[in-house]
Amino acid sequence: MILIITHKEDYTTDIVVNKLNQLGLKYYRFNTEDFIDKVTIDVNIRNDRIFPEVIINEIDRIKSVWFRRVRLPEIKGVSSPYEKTYIQNEVDMLFSNLWEIIDANWLSIPRKVYQAENKLLQLKKAMEINFNIPKTLVSNNPKSIRSFYFENNRNIIIKPVYHNRVVYGDSQELIFTNKIEEKHIENLDSFLRLPSVFQERIEKELELRITVVGNSVFSAFVNSQSDEETKIDWRRKKLQFSKFELPKKIENLCVALVKSFDLSFGAIDLILDKKGEFYFLEINPNGQWGWIEFDTGLPISDAIIEFLRKQI
Repeated sequence: MILIITHKEDYTTDIVVNKLNQLGLKYYRFNTEDFIDKVTIDVNIRNDRIFPEVIINEIDRIKSVWFRRVRLPEIKGVSSPYEKTYIQNEVDMLFSNLWEIIDANWLSIPRKVYQAENKLLQLKKAMEINFNIPKTLVSNNPKSIRSFYFENNRNIIIKPVYHNRVVYGDSQELIFTNKIEEKHIENLDSFLRLPSVFQERIEKELELRITVVGNSVFSAFVNSQSDEETKIDWRRKKLQFSKFELPKKIENLCVALVKSFDLSFGAIDLILDKKGEFYFLEINPNGQWGWIEFDTGLPISDAIIEFLRKQI
């Protein structure tokens, strides 16, 4: 049995689920927002063993787990926002505890996924395995930011430490990577002192998304420099990705980085600069890849299924 932990709007999961159906492989898709209203969970603790019994379609033998996303349930019938927060925190903790006692082949272990979201640790580990990285400053100190700006020839970018979106009820806004201009430096003291990541701006030839599944590496590139609007951040427009032949040395670094976090999956962003050097930007331990497969035909979903079915 394959257990898939996700939510209803995770369309990347749909790609794999459709293929699992075609292959006739047994799985259960646990949309976590269904918990409480539509799904119950029993965890029986006895002297000889602890085992979860998720009362849905007779799941009794979970051999592989694909950890994609967790979306907490909407709490109905409770008016107090404090009580809603309390209940959601309890549910979140139950989920975290439950994942820890499922003894299975994970893609990937949830606590390892959360640890790998640490961007400072990402850069540290990337340096340790000899990836090139941009000069980086994480700061909310105007004096340090000014110094960094001038040390890097007035050519730096800014991006968030963690979240790249702000949620306003049912809507949200993306926070893109942006170039720091002279006017920003002149007015630093008037800005909210929010810690941010500042990096030297690398002159790009191409931007790459490398998807690692176990020991398999799938490389794609986008020519973000062909459009003025996407030169700093390619996510500002829908651009076409294409297959890329990544040097074996860089492939090995990507696999090594994923393994250094004890992950089985990672979506890595790289830059190829004008001189032919590769630079590591960041790794998303649970990154999206559906559009990469759609654009390029790279068999990422097949690799995920192969990983999950190893223990079945």
